[in-house]
Amino acid sequence: QDSRIFHPPRELTAMPCGVNNTSIDLHAIPNLPGFTPQTIKSQHHRSQAWGFVSGQRMEFKEGLSHDKPKFVKAPRAKPSWRQGGTLPMSTTREVFSVLQPDELAEMPAWDAYDRHVLRFYGYFKEAVVETNLENYRIRRCIVYYYLEDDTMHITEPRQDNSGIPQGTLIRRHRFPAESGGYLTPRLLQVGQAVRIYGKVIQLTDCDQFTREYSKSIGMDQPMPEEIPRDLFDEARGESMVARPAAMERTYEKLFREVSLGGGHINENQQQFMENDRKVCRFFCVMDDMATTQYERRPFTLLFFLADNTVEIREQYPLNCGRDNFPIFFRRGKLPKDGGAEVRGPADTVGTADEYFNVNDFFVGQRLQLVGHGFFVYDCDQFTRAFFREHLGQELIDKIDVRLPDQQPDRPPTPPYTGFGTWDDSMGSVLSLVPKVPKKDFHKMMSQDGKILRFTARFVDAKPEDAQRRFVINYHLFDDSVSVHEPPQRNLGVVTGKFLEKGVHLNQMSGKLFEPRDLLPGNIVQVFNHVFEVLDMDEYTAKYMNDVKPPYPSVDLPSIVEKIRESLRQQFPLVRDIFRKFDRDHSGVITFEEMDEILKKFGFQLSREEVMALFRHFDTAHDGQVSYNEFCDTLLDEDYSTRMLNRKAMIETTQDQGFASRAVQRTLQRGETERVRRATRSVGEVLYQKTGLVAKLRSELHRMTAGRGGQVVTSEELRYAFLQTGHSFELEDIERAILFVVPEVDLNAIPYITLFEGFEASYHDLAAIR
Repeated sequence: QDSRIFHPPRELTAMPCGVNNTSIDLHAIPNLPGFTPQTIKSQHHRSQAWGFVSGQRMEFKEGLSHDKPKFVKAPRAKPSWRQGGTLPMSTTREVFSVLQPDELAEMPAWDAYDRHVLRFYGYFKEAVVETNLENYRIRRCIVYYYLEDDTMHITEPRQDNSGIPQGTLIRRHRFPAESGGYLTPRLLQVGQAVRIYGKVIQLTDCDQFTREYSKSIGMDQPMPEEIPRDLFDEARGESMVARPAAMERTYEKLFREVSLGGGHINENQQQFMENDRKVCRFFCVMDDMATTQYERRPFTLLFFLADNTVEIREQYPLNCGRDNFPIFFRRGKLPKDGGAEVRGPADTVGTADEYFNVNDFFVGQRLQLVGHGFFVYDCDQFTRAFFREHLGQELIDKIDVRLPDQQPDRPPTPPYTGFGTWDDSMGSVLSLVPKVPKKDFHKMMSQDGKILRFTARFVDAKPEDAQRRFVINYHLFDDSVSVHEPPQRNLGVVTGKFLEKGVHLNQMSGKLFEPRDLLPGNIVQVFNHVFEVLDMDEYTAKYMNDVKPPYPSVDLPSIVEKIRESLRQQFPLVRDIFRKFDRDHSGVITFEEMDEILKKFGFQLSREEVMALFRHFDTAHDGQVSYNEFCDTLLDEDYSTRMLNRKAMIETTQDQGFASRAVQRTLQRGETERVRRATRSVGEVLYQKTGLVAKLRSELHRMTAGRGGQVVTSEELRYAFLQTGHSFELEDIERAILFVVPEVDLNAIPYITLFEGFEASYHDLAAIR
């Protein structure tokens, strides 16, 4: 709007004085100082008058460097200024105007008419001079008019096998008018002819949007006209009338062909012309029993009526895991005998009765095709119509062949192939990313050096191998097997190592070798060599019969000396040696701790032998070894009152009373450690979590509000901890309670006294010893 036109505010226009809403023109005011209205600018940039157009320096001016942009009137958009609904319209803006309901605004055409296109249908005549059958040909076209920039383009609908270039006839640009200037929407009207570049296009119709736009500018479009037909179109229409592709095969036709000397009846061509691109489609399933898991596979059977050929395609479900090769049977004639025979040029041509025909298929049928059983459960609509119209058969409805959903069972573990270790193979089976197998160190330490030996021979051996004997070694610490052949006089075979040591597969059982597989009389097979086990040595016989070795089986005094020397070499101070034995840092050594440390040092002793050594260290016979007892046994005396004073001898007699005391002490130390750990964990939560005691008291008070008193049970105390986000086992809660408040009833625990005891005894237990 012009800034020199004054618009009165809403307060003035709303006065009930009958004054009309008028604008005052301020251009009549003389340009006197103090009377010139303020000119409001919306842009404050410095205009540019010179520039480059197509690489040439020229002045920017309408008509010279560019055309004046096209503006159209469109309904004004709502202002972005937010007006109150209850208060009067704000007048504090610099430029204020009252928006009229029917006020229009000038907008650029590219914004107002974006994607607004007028579409007209028409035709033009093209002269034909190459034939006497026609003089012209009617060619249909579509005229597009873009309102945003007044450009147009003309296209011709494509027709199959037309032989002429079709599509875009004239590209998009502004079309010149015959009277000068350019074509405008007012020059385009249904029923009139438009001359464009020498071609006269007769407009016959337009779309609904074009009619509404023409009506908005005051120009109604007439009713659509019919496009005339030329001679070529009429001839083409007659040829497209539905009629048989060839003459009907009658006896008279056959007689006349023979009379004329032909006699060659191409019945395949006749069938092809009548049924080309006509295919009957049947849907069937095959129950695949060859896989480990029962599977119902869907297929599509296509019967081509043009040449009586069959093609079978497999329909792969999602995530079926099969390779995408859908052709199950390539298109060809399918024999009825259930097999697919490949025939060459020299083979005799089969008769029509030997192959499947379309009337051999129907819904609900079981077929044997190419060696597999199929069940037809449905077909498409064309197949149903073809059977109904040509064969006079009504096919039944679709049969539901879906299987009930079931959870697949876990596949069995594949057999061991013999390559690599068994643990490596199981790592690939149990997880997608194999992990390093864990070794049984306890078994390796306890069974180290123990070997079971068996003698064996070949089964069904050749004459030259009948006298050969083998020794099968079974290593207990890693379940490995090795075979070697001892030397024999005049055997004629190089003896020695026959099978390398390793974890091998017994091919007779399909599992790894076990000691029971090598009993005398059994047949084993490894790497396709079959052996018959003949005998075993005395140690193996005692081991297999669970015969205990003699006690003691080793020299215990020499074991003590070896322990003394090895420990002194590793730890110069006896204090460090004692700490090495005392794992829980309780100040005493239990039987289990001594047994474990002896295994770590490589001493393979039985439980009775370890008990004898433990009793030798425990001079007080209380079931545990203190620091002083350990030093007295391990070190020599500083001075003695007797000559040639020796250490006490090791008693090898078994004492059941001492063994029970030692086991009882071990259990007590374990329970003590569990009590200390439980008390430490509960006390740490109560001591370090500020405000947790208040929450627990509130929760326990809510539980005991009905029965009165400030006592709870151990289960209620555990539930209160769980409600505050701390989970403890019930046994740990009870251990901590009995440690802090001894001789308390676990069904009547004073929780206030308990919390105070936890806070007071927190620093009495060390976190790490």
